Amino acid sequence: MFATSAAVKALARREASRNTRAMANLAAYEDFGKNVFTGKVADEYLKKHGGSGDVLKDPNWVNNDSDMVANAVFDWAIDRGANVYCHWFQPMAASGVRHGLTGQVQNIMLKFNSENEIVQDFKGKTLTKGETDGSSYPNGGLRGTHCAGGYLAVDTSSPIFCRGDTIFIPSAFVSYYGAALDEKTPLLRANAALNTQATRLFDHLGLDTSSGVITNIGLEQEIFLIPREEYYRRPDLQMAGRTIIGKNAPRGQEMCDHYMAPLSSATAALACMQEIQDEAWRLGIPLKTRHREVAPNQFEFAPLYGTNTTQIDQNVMVMQIIEEIAPKHGLAALLQEKPFNDVNGSGKHNNWSIATRDGVQVLDPDAVFEATGNEAAFPVIMAAIVAAVDEHGDLMRMAIASPGNDFRLGACEAPPAIVSTYLGDDMTSYLEAFLNGESAKYEPGKKTLDLGVSEVLPFQVPAEDRNRTSPFPYGGARFEFRAVGSAQNVSLVNTVLNTIAAEKFGEFADRIDAGEDAADVAREALKKHWKVIFNGDNYDEANQQMLTDNGVWRIDSGVEAIARLTADKNIALFEKMGVLSADECTARQDVLHDHYTGTVEMEALTLIDMINQHIIPSVKATGAGPLSELEAAVATLKSAVAAIHAADASMDKAELARVLRLETMIDIRAVCDSAEETVPANLWTLATYKELLFLDSHTETDPESYFE
Repeated sequence: MFATSAAVKALARREASRNTRAMANLAAYEDFGKNVFTGKVADEYLKKHGGSGDVLKDPNWVNNDSDMVANAVFDWAIDRGANVYCHWFQPMAASGVRHGLTGQVQNIMLKFNSENEIVQDFKGKTLTKGETDGSSYPNGGLRGTHCAGGYLAVDTSSPIFCRGDTIFIPSAFVSYYGAALDEKTPLLRANAALNTQATRLFDHLGLDTSSGVITNIGLEQEIFLIPREEYYRRPDLQMAGRTIIGKNAPRGQEMCDHYMAPLSSATAALACMQEIQDEAWRLGIPLKTRHREVAPNQFEFAPLYGTNTTQIDQNVMVMQIIEEIAPKHGLAALLQEKPFNDVNGSGKHNNWSIATRDGVQVLDPDAVFEATGNEAAFPVIMAAIVAAVDEHGDLMRMAIASPGNDFRLGACEAPPAIVSTYLGDDMTSYLEAFLNGESAKYEPGKKTLDLGVSEVLPFQVPAEDRNRTSPFPYGGARFEFRAVGSAQNVSLVNTVLNTIAAEKFGEFADRIDAGEDAADVAREALKKHWKVIFNGDNYDEANQQMLTDNGVWRIDSGVEAIARLTADKNIALFEKMGVLSADECTARQDVLHDHYTGTVEMEALTLIDMINQHIIPSVKATGAGPLSELEAAVATLKSAVAAIHAADASMDKAELARVLRLETMIDIRAVCDSAEETVPANLWTLATYKELLFLDSHTETDPESYFE
């Protein structure tokens, strides 16, 4: 096996240069996936201890075969060069502040025996559960100060993996009384609810669900890569992840010149992305796609889809890998949703689909018809989802109410905070015909493009165009939740999607159980909730007003959106589905509000420092600029922070923080940016947008490196 990614790439270039193509030689990639304890890798080691890979398919291995699995994991770990393990969990309120978004305590898997010899210290009980000090994690009052225990249990739905010298055991994190202190536990509960309720409904529709029902997701991760030396000249990027001030560069994204442009080998970005992909594949993460995004220095990775718990675990690890590899290439990675003003921010599109465990894609009309022979099955399923989006659009908005999304939603880069769904003209017409009593298999229109030249033959394209302005468009076998923020752990997003779908599936099943016809139930739901279907331009203000007037959920304020978590209908929903208790809803709402407030406070205090330590001295050195306004701004910021501290309730603090961030600090930013316009470049000590955003034109390259 080759020792470095560079060696792998050298082999690939050498193979590509041959004139004749032999059988593909993938030996250089033989280690890809071996750092994940699943499939053939797990089977090999479990067989040495009397089992097989099938053991891991039944979660009861935790009770029945934990010692055998622990011994196999230990052998695998030692062979991979690892001797450390940790229970790897996802505390609440981590986005934008916690490196990797996870928690862990790393322990050696060895000990000394009485003869001072090294022996294994890793058993079944060590693998399957753990205990840690939960006192410093956000909990929203779910535990008292004197009740510090945090309890960890292995999540059997997501595989154990190895990175470096450490084995990572994906785990749920709860209090002594079982209250969820993490992002994962509610998602696992929502998965169970969806499986239960979908099975009930799908069985009525003729779909075999004996294997179980799951949701798959694919997560597109957008980032910025900027010069690290300039990053060190921006306290706001270091402390808050976004530029709180900064005059626009003479050039932005006006010419659409960055989007999917070549990844230049003259900058560090390509090599950085190659190494990120290489490490991801070694961890069994199929990070398949890379490309430039719309804004300068903005890029995207996208993996193949998979089950939601595994995809989320992989995504948070990818985010950690991105942040750790970027410095090796002289870069800083920015994962925050809106690090720069007046250019696009970053999202993490959440492609959500439903399937049976044996592979029937439930949102694919052809697959559903083939599996059931029932023309009504697919429209019934779609009607339930349309009803869920219309009724619980407030929860969908709540799920994406991250601090960074304050500046991103509705800004011609992400859908507005109005939760409608795009189905496309063909699908909409099909469901409308179904609503009016017709019953037929869905037959989408086909479109052929003929360019009128012999060199390019006519080719087919999908019947429906893309609608990037919709928050929740249907894309053929999946819905794409486009409004999700790039820095988020998307567990809450998928908890909400699964819970609202489960409730509607259950409601449909209840009525069918009581003797109603499935198609009639679906038609009634479509008639009631049709207003949430919108195929037009969601950026158009007239359309936004029309949707608002029609009663489609619209919550512009992220702080107010978070407060929907404790609305009576939503507490009832979560309790009915067994996903969150009333206390857990209240606690999670307080945690999210506190996270918002803490984010804003960090930004405000950083802005005070930047004004005092950089901008005012630069203005004084110049002898010109808005000195008095800057000095007054510092006093205003300090007063606003003090007012937040004086407020009692988490919601009250968050409301004050929102005003500070979206009104006061924006006004102060204008003053700071006017100072930047006035001060000569040699006296301005902060990195400018020009220096931060244009790797292609600001990267020094050693010509001799081309001849190495």
